[in-house]
Amino acid sequence: MTEGLPRQAPGSAAATMRALGLIRGLPDQPRILDVGCGPGAQTIDLARATNGWLVAVDIRQRFLDELTERAAAAGVLPQVTTINTSMFDMDFADASFDLIWSEGAIYIEGFAAGLAAWRRFLKPGGWLVVSELTWMVPDPPAAAAEYWARNYPGMGSVERNCQLVAEAGYVSMDGFVLPVQDWWNNYYGPAERRVEELREKYAGDADTLAMLDETSREHDLFRAYHEAYGYVFYVMRKPAG
Repeated sequence: MTEGLPRQAPGSAAATMRALGLIRGLPDQPRILDVGCGPGAQTIDLARATNGWLVAVDIRQRFLDELTERAAAAGVLPQVTTINTSMFDMDFADASFDLIWSEGAIYIEGFAAGLAAWRRFLKPGGWLVVSELTWMVPDPPAAAAEYWARNYPGMGSVERNCQLVAEAGYVSMDGFVLPVQDWWNNYYGPAERRVEELREKYAGDADTLAMLDETSREHDLFRAYHEAYGYVFYVMRKPAG
């Protein structure tokens, strides 16, 4: 259902550049690790903007193949190395990267667990940037709370996630909420069109139709309750000392 879509999570080139703009003091050609890169829209944006060397990690080879094609077309393929591995199995040397980036993927390891596990790969003074699904209100609507309790029970509030960032030993915390259009333009909008195509293709397959109904429910919930939750970019630095 997700093959060929622009992104595997809400986002945009503008949001990626805004988050990058909150970072200070990167070297001229930083070493960057993109965890859960998917088809790599943000990987290419980072390569262009930083002139850095990127290692893009994902467990799905089809996404890495798509990233390779996109990077070649964008003229940045020499800057990008793809690695097919799970984020749980990453074995890079300590202090290997100036910047670790992850859009919409840290939830797989868990927000707190990812902050802790990836910290050792950063050089002293290096930066970590992640986007994470986050509650925006203390008492979310029952329908949204019930859905996400089943689908992402670890989802936290901004306040809780900022506390976890501090507890993990990061400093210089900053960030922002993704605008609503970054959900629809590159993620839910294309996904809704794909769902309708698949409904026609699998009209007699009850199991597939039930899965598509669940996907549509996710879209409808955000349409109704987008003020209650959203994606937040969290930008943080490993202390230099």
